[in-house]
Amino acid sequence: MSAGTLTLLVIAAILPSWLISWVAVGWIRHAAQRLGLLDKPGERKVHTTPIPLGGGLGIWAGVVGTLAAATLAVWLAGNNAELTSRLPESIARYLPGLLGKVAEIWVIVACGTVLMILGLIDDRRGIAWWVRLGVEVLVATFCVVWQGLQLTAFIPVPWLTSALSVLWIVALINAFNMLDNMDGLSGGVAAISASLLACMLLTSPDPSGGQPQLFVAMMLFVAVGAILGFLCHNWPPAKIFMGDAGSYFVGFWIAVATLLATYAGYQGDTPHAVVAPLIVMAIPLYDMTSVIWIRLREGRSPFEADKRHFSHRLVDLGMTKKQAVLTIYLATGTCAVGALLLPRVDMWGAGLIVLSTLLVLGLVVMLESVRQND
Repeated sequence: MSAGTLTLLVIAAILPSWLISWVAVGWIRHAAQRLGLLDKPGERKVHTTPIPLGGGLGIWAGVVGTLAAATLAVWLAGNNAELTSRLPESIARYLPGLLGKVAEIWVIVACGTVLMILGLIDDRRGIAWWVRLGVEVLVATFCVVWQGLQLTAFIPVPWLTSALSVLWIVALINAFNMLDNMDGLSGGVAAISASLLACMLLTSPDPSGGQPQLFVAMMLFVAVGAILGFLCHNWPPAKIFMGDAGSYFVGFWIAVATLLATYAGYQGDTPHAVVAPLIVMAIPLYDMTSVIWIRLREGRSPFEADKRHFSHRLVDLGMTKKQAVLTIYLATGTCAVGALLLPRVDMWGAGLIVLSTLLVLGLVVMLESVRQND
């Protein structure tokens, strides 16, 4: 596929979802009070005036609206020989495969919608942590079993691979939920991570077929467009928050995309590429694990909200909130860029990329320890 055609496909994935999300989030901003979606200031909140919630509903609308239009277009083209003949050969040859993926993508959309609704209810009324976690596990388990999603981990124990796949989905849902604690933070990190992961899939052919992984890459770019539409309203100072509805949906969508992708074959030359998702998600996972560790160390529930997140700790060092967000963006990008190289390097090169990621995390730990030593 030519670079021009690929560029057009990326634009076709991002632009509609951005527009739908931007419009939807704008409407939700003005209807938030009527919908009961207002986040009021509180002890653990960093804002001082009520801010609309429900930005996640706009992200969901951007993704679903774009996929609905794409599904209709693929169905019409795939079932009309005249339309198919007018398409460039580089696109037409993918139509049969895309038609075969329609049912799969809408099952994933349905699961994501369940989590979005769960988050929306949590935003409006609040839900006990064990209920939220239980629904997340059930939805993740359904997706893994029904869709046959599996981590590329080369573990010859099917039930263990399935369990790890469920754990991965639940972990990313909660990682992006915990990261949603400052204006533009969770959405920006998600957009950076998803974009770089999609670029890796487009520039690194599927080991089994030798073709770019268009389906998963476009799935990620559609989400990127929807997130960017939301960020137009959420950039500091935020006019609306993502809320649990958005962080649950975004975390789930990215997690499933990482499971759908193929990073290395059993007999391939780059089995180390399987660590790509961990490298890309290093910062969100660091924030989640460090916060949980702090809460457990202090004898509190790991699900008890507080102001001990990575971003809050950077502000405690003297950064402004915007500087803290941009610092986390840079750390995320620094780690994720290394993942682009994994399919192109040998085992030694992969070791250096992993080491580089660990050094970035080590630098973060050192920065955070400065305040403690004062």
